[in-house]
Amino acid sequence: MIKQISVFVENKPGRLAAVTEVLTKHDINIRAFTIADAGDFGIIRMVVDKTDEAYKALKEAGFTVRLTDVLAVEVEDKPGALHRIAKALGDAGVNIDYVYAFTSEKHKALIIFRVNNKEKAKEVLENLGVLFKGEIS
Repeated sequence: MIKQISVFVENKPGRLAAVTEVLTKHDINIRAFTIADAGDFGIIRMVVDKTDEAYKALKEAGFTVRLTDVLAVEVEDKPGALHRIAKALGDAGVNIDYVYAFTSEKHKALIIFRVNNKEKAKEVLENLGVLFKGEIS
């Protein structure tokens, strides 16, 4: 499992720039991120290279920030890879709260999951032979 940072921001121009400015000033690199729209507010979810430092810097800058454990797995970047994981988790009764992903030049896809039962999900994915990432490089 890895730590994800969630930042709650008003849904208005310049808020993403304000968050990324804090990270830039502290030389923190974003490895993966997604933004979820929640009406007047948004949730920026991200995995960074210096999680504790990012959390502290964003808090000190006045942002509402939360750390969350998520699963990060690496799979072949090919059709059906996500389906195989989603089906196995669903068959085991594990709910996927949300997921985001990206690909790399190594022809691998990195998928980040938040699930309702991390231990069960980890067991299911290990049985599938999915490679867990301890950090995103």
